[in-house]
Amino acid sequence: MAHLYFKYGTMNSGKTFEIIKVAHNYEEQGKAVLIFSPAVDTRSGAEHIGSRVGFKRQAIPIRDDTDLFEYVRAYQSAPESKPIYCVLVDEAQFLKKHHVMELTRIVDEWNIPVMAFGLKNDFQNQLFEGSYNLLVQADKIEEIKTICWYCDRKATMVIRFRDGQPVNEGEQIQVGGNEDYKPVCRRCYKNAFHHDGRAPQ
Repeated sequence: MAHLYFKYGTMNSGKTFEIIKVAHNYEEQGKAVLIFSPAVDTRSGAEHIGSRVGFKRQAIPIRDDTDLFEYVRAYQSAPESKPIYCVLVDEAQFLKKHHVMELTRIVDEWNIPVMAFGLKNDFQNQLFEGSYNLLVQADKIEEIKTICWYCDRKATMVIRFRDGQPVNEGEQIQVGGNEDYKPVCRRCYKNAFHHDGRAPQ
């Protein structure tokens, strides 16, 4: 029986690398996969995902009006298309509620496993729309762990930086890399916004 998986972790926890590894394992056995990624994230170029260790893969962009269920239906109905063995989603925190519900249909109606990877909470420690709905709907939830940027504790949060200083105000969605975000533990997150607002040392 197929499941909807939500695998979450902070920045630098290797989520995209895990997607590329899973895809490789399926494809090495001749089993086709589909990789999706929200169109808002263009850090690795249009229609691509990329890990920080240098691996890159083509991905199908998800826009606000994309119907993932219908996309998979059309793909499987195309002449000479291979059966889909797994659907993989990167940066799943950026999904809309309807996208998550479409993923549940792929699992429940076609018995295709779906693995969605993403952040759980934003830089203000609020759930993203996608992560909230995945936490509600997922059959299996798994944390991908990494360590705090400033100490040896497990990172569970992210700090957003602007001009080298931590900030806790602004739009929820602002795509960025290591210069914009750092994974931190709860203690270092608290310390970042004490007194003069300097980042923890």
